[in-house]
Amino acid sequence: MIRCTRHAAVFCLLLFVALLGNAAWVQVFRAPELAADPANRRAQIARYAEPRGAVLVAGRPVTGSHDSGGRLRHERTYTDGPLYAPVTGFSSQTYGTSLLERAEDGVLSGTDPRLTAFPWWDGLTRARRRGGSVATTIDPAMQRAAFAGLGRRTGAVAAVEPRTGRILALVSTPSYDPAQLSGNGRKVTAAWRRLTGAERQPMLNRAIRQTYPPGSAFKVVTAAAALEGGLVDDPDEPTDSPDPYTLPGTDTVLVNESDDCEDASLREAFRVSCNTVFARLGVGAGLDTMVRTARAFGFDGRGPRIPSPVAPSTFDTSMDRAQLALSSIGQYDTTATPLQMATVAAAVADDGERAAPYLVDEVTDPSGTALAAAERPAPVRAMSPATARRLQELMVDVVEHGSGRRAAIHGAVVGGKTGTAQHGVHNEGTPYAWFISWARREDTAEPAVAVAVVVEDAAADRTEISGGGSAAPIAGAVMRAALR
Repeated sequence: MIRCTRHAAVFCLLLFVALLGNAAWVQVFRAPELAADPANRRAQIARYAEPRGAVLVAGRPVTGSHDSGGRLRHERTYTDGPLYAPVTGFSSQTYGTSLLERAEDGVLSGTDPRLTAFPWWDGLTRARRRGGSVATTIDPAMQRAAFAGLGRRTGAVAAVEPRTGRILALVSTPSYDPAQLSGNGRKVTAAWRRLTGAERQPMLNRAIRQTYPPGSAFKVVTAAAALEGGLVDDPDEPTDSPDPYTLPGTDTVLVNESDDCEDASLREAFRVSCNTVFARLGVGAGLDTMVRTARAFGFDGRGPRIPSPVAPSTFDTSMDRAQLALSSIGQYDTTATPLQMATVAAAVADDGERAAPYLVDEVTDPSGTALAAAERPAPVRAMSPATARRLQELMVDVVEHGSGRRAAIHGAVVGGKTGTAQHGVHNEGTPYAWFISWARREDTAEPAVAVAVVVEDAAADRTEISGGGSAAPIAGAVMRAALR
């Protein structure tokens, strides 16, 4: 009898060990696999069980949460959704997240290890903390000015604080309301299909994810290369430039919109935007110098993270002299995001220092305690202070006496550069209108803001499109908001 009891006890013990082993195998070793299984909705149910943390603009939340009463309980809400969509992106129970909602998802959803003193315990217990808050650098007055300025046109605006790199405005039009995608069900599916299939691509963030030929706005970079390389010593001396200019090694003739470009000085060529002068200066500076200067301004990198990824802006590193001539006037394969061109203007305004742009000022836990922030890269020198000050003079001249007059602001010093970028097969597409600029108050030496505006404006008459006519007034409105 005792022997039978002993055998039964051993058998029960083996069964118990097998049960523990199976539980350990399922809950520890197979846990990641099971958690990632699309059929397992527990993780999704847990994700939406608590309200999501807020995205803040000037200390006020522009996002919130609505208790739907369903299994996926809390749905994302947005205040002024179309206005801030290029900043926040969307958070959808069906389609995931984008932009800042994706980049800061750990903090907003409560899964970031910085939100708890014992992250290992939360991982073991599958506990989910309340989401923290993300404070952005956006200035609401500037954001509204940019959004109103673009109106129904297709385009984008990026504005930064030159000294720090803080992004003050980030607008892309047409826009959309992220709240249409927040929940689940047929309405969300229908909204997704409508938005992703729309011809004008309202979900495309043109300020940071779309690259354009910068056209004449790139002449700021070419002028910096000519000044830094010693190709031009005096901006008021003639440049010995023909009009028209035959591209090296070809029969292709480059012409100008203005009649005053033959042998024009750098100052005059900058004011009236002479293609021939800047194409010749780019060729004279040489490929190595142009590449080095473009990279100093931020071209040809991986693209910054703000923390959302930004599309890389490019300047080709392998070109013949004819292609270099076209690239030096912002055509051929030269491309840039509006945010990149805003940093070009900012580097000029800040005496040659280029600060990395960023969108998040502070991240806090639910109680408002700031979490440890990632280190921001130190500013880099794009050009010497002397070159930057000469470019400041040239850009001020464009606003005071040239094509940028519509960006002028009473009581402020404003510098700018217009651009009309050709694109499409045989340049038959409607040109893009560019304006990049910076502004400071007359009584201070510190620049307040740098702005880049691009207007695609496919409905406009080709002959009426210009950076000065279409884009400069928008930049002026944004700069006035900054100075107020």
